[in-house]
Amino acid sequence: MTDPALFLEAFHFLRPWLLVLLPVIAALWWAARRGRLRAETGAQALAPHLRAALTVGAASRRRLRPLDGAAMAFALAALGAAGPTWSRVPDPFAAQSAPVAAILKVAPSMTAGDVAPSRLERGKQKIRGFLERRAGARTALIAYAGTAHSVVPMTEDPDVMTPYLGALTPEVMPEAGDRAGEALALALAMLAQENAPGGVLLVTDAIDPADVAALNAAGAPLAVLALLPEGVRDRGIDALDAPVAQVTPDDADLARLERALDAAWRRAQLENAEQPWEDRGRWLAWPAAALTLIWFRRGWTMRWAALALVVAGAAFAPGGARAEGIADWFLTPDQQGELAARRGDFHAASDLYADPLHRGYALYRAGRYAEAREVLARLSTPEAAFIQGLAAIRDHAYRNGVRAFETTLERDPDFADAAANLALAKRIVTYVEDAQEQSDTGEQPDLRADEETYDNEANRGQEMEAPAPGDKAEAMPSTEQWMNAVDTRPADFLRQRFALEAARGPAADNAASAPDPSAGPAPGAAGQEAPE
Repeated sequence: MTDPALFLEAFHFLRPWLLVLLPVIAALWWAARRGRLRAETGAQALAPHLRAALTVGAASRRRLRPLDGAAMAFALAALGAAGPTWSRVPDPFAAQSAPVAAILKVAPSMTAGDVAPSRLERGKQKIRGFLERRAGARTALIAYAGTAHSVVPMTEDPDVMTPYLGALTPEVMPEAGDRAGEALALALAMLAQENAPGGVLLVTDAIDPADVAALNAAGAPLAVLALLPEGVRDRGIDALDAPVAQVTPDDADLARLERALDAAWRRAQLENAEQPWEDRGRWLAWPAAALTLIWFRRGWTMRWAALALVVAGAAFAPGGARAEGIADWFLTPDQQGELAARRGDFHAASDLYADPLHRGYALYRAGRYAEAREVLARLSTPEAAFIQGLAAIRDHAYRNGVRAFETTLERDPDFADAAANLALAKRIVTYVEDAQEQSDTGEQPDLRADEETYDNEANRGQEMEAPAPGDKAEAMPSTEQWMNAVDTRPADFLRQRFALEAARGPAADNAASAPDPSAGPAPGAAGQEAPE
């Protein structure tokens, strides 16, 4: 939890009645310390010079004593037993970051070189850095100038966005201008399709004052990265109520914007009553255990015992001290896998998890779909079958995905996400088989097959082959089909698609944000993933 206000709002104790131990511990400590001091004052009848010569440790009488350390250890143990918490237990099947629609201004003013190498290139660099910081989170990309267009719909794979982000230049935009309001409307339409509250990141060098009112009334968290040199201000940006970060050479601006955009998602997580509160009391056990070490001796000779034991154990450990070995002392494999998953390192998490359900999900998130299906096949839970279905859809084995979702519903008829995914998976199978039937009549549809052959158990039509790069479809493809079948340079593709959308009008932009059926699964109704 990075927002101090949100932390203070959520902080509470799961077992507050145990806090009554604190005044008891304080009373016992005070009584014991006063009794000790009273015993030490028995020599007051002696002459001062004799008392000074006969008293040992008089200078340290008011310093901390082992009794104080023991009392502090008991107090920490009581606090830990009371169950301090400020966050919910993370849902392993839900994304751990808020969905964000990133909006980039692509206008002639962005080619200015006062922010090296240029405002536009620096904006692209910042968006790439933002994607790296949010590894595994759902992010969309929107470009605008005189018109606004969806460049890449919501995706968890930053590699999909990178080539199109690099291709954005003012030349690909149909019209010059500054329509940030239209871009915001398109971003809000994308976020409305998500099942978790998200935010909007606006990367721009200026905002038309006419759009300020719409931006201030966005209805979703908005953060602005101002691509302006130090000392240069913009009237429209200054009038915004949203947090604004001035571009910096390091990632300080991105860190501030990420915290602002995650605030709404974190608040929604706290309000999710289906997830239990995470008990953080275990972290107080370590300082409490360290303080109890000094209780066994009259003096403080044991204060470095804990450090000595750790150093000695590391020095004499077989094969040298390794981070993995030390982690094994304190964390189970599943706990280590959970930490790796929270970092977004699902490859490492899949190797660490011992629980097959969590390991299968980590393999799925790492893109190792065949391995995920093999691991999950050993389980008989509806959750395992559901993730198998997601992995099959990602692996273009649509028939297997249908079977897995059917199995999920057999095991749990009330699994709502499985029912929705089953219907969509059947639609994808029908769509592919219809396309293959058309190939028998020579009516090649505007669809390019994936590198792997689609499953066609019904033997409807011939297996499709990817057209050669020079082939052209007779009919104008839809926006989603262009995203899947483009064989030209990204800049040429974007220029033609944006021109087509501008000619069709604003409705085309909304269609551009619609999910792509062949793009694979996306979050389902309960924060889980569903095929789009």
